[in-house]
Amino acid sequence: MSGKSGMKKVSNSGWYLKQPLLLIFSLSYLLIIIIACSTDNGQFRIEGEFKGFNQGEFYIYSTDGGLRKLDTIIVKGGRFTYQVPLDSTATFVLVFPNFSEIPVMGASGTIAKIEGDVSHLKEIEVKGTEENEQMTAFRLKVSEMTPPETVREAARFIKENPASRASLYLLNKYFIISPTADYKQAFLLMKDVQKARSENKKLSALVKQIEGLKSLENNGMLPKFTSTDIKGKPISSGDLYAKVNVITTWASWNFESLNIQRQLKRLEKEKGVNQLKIFSICLDASEKECRRLMDRDSITWSNVCDGRMWETPVLVKLGLTRLPDNIITDSQGKILAHSLTQAGLTKKIEELLK
Repeated sequence: MSGKSGMKKVSNSGWYLKQPLLLIFSLSYLLIIIIACSTDNGQFRIEGEFKGFNQGEFYIYSTDGGLRKLDTIIVKGGRFTYQVPLDSTATFVLVFPNFSEIPVMGASGTIAKIEGDVSHLKEIEVKGTEENEQMTAFRLKVSEMTPPETVREAARFIKENPASRASLYLLNKYFIISPTADYKQAFLLMKDVQKARSENKKLSALVKQIEGLKSLENNGMLPKFTSTDIKGKPISSGDLYAKVNVITTWASWNFESLNIQRQLKRLEKEKGVNQLKIFSICLDASEKECRRLMDRDSITWSNVCDGRMWETPVLVKLGLTRLPDNIITDSQGKILAHSLTQAGLTKKIEELLK
């Protein structure tokens, strides 16, 4: 009887001795996980590993102030690391050589991990934070959906996750800057987001953008604006008094927008500046790069390039939300068309100047 009691006592003693060790191991393991998914406060890091992309580069920009420029990420041995100072939160967009984009939600003190096969960009996963995993789940879910189905799924996601920054990205992508933009639904969805993120400054900027878009509907009038072009010359809505006036957005890293600038150069030469007047907004972070391309392509009309990219005041004022994007007006400032494709823009100008 006493022997059995002694064995039980020793067994319990061993169990109690093991508990601190198990607890220490568990806490150490948890700490390793936390460290692996975080970085220094005031910094945000993106780490990635790609298949099918051993060496090269792609671009990164921010839609809401996380970066003040378009930056380059270098891939070596299929891996990359990119770190940026970040005090709060921001949305970043990775732009690949084929112009495909992947959004990444950034937050101070966190790490986003990206992996996948670049030959299947729709299936690349972004992990590390709840919002990035939400965004990845959405991207994977809609990868085989039709455009209308994707829009419906985006609306469902926003209603179910109004506080997520992924919702802000989807609201902008599918209901504001889309070729089939639905500003009415954008406003309805915005109400849900505003309730959940009433203090958000980035949301306020998006609201201003939508206010600018209102004028683009139903043959509205071009909002009055004043700005200064890259040569220091004042430019305003009052300067657009030709029979047909075209306002466009472009950037050195967007092939389609560069083609549109070249096409407009040809049309300006054919029609004459009294018939066709052009004003462009360059989204490059580098004024030097903007000047270089203007000189290369002999672009002489006014271009605004202040290095603020999507936060350029005249861009927000006019409600231009895409790259490339455009507005066509008559001599009185009445909006005749907007957000046309390159072919559609050329066709519309030719029709108006017959």
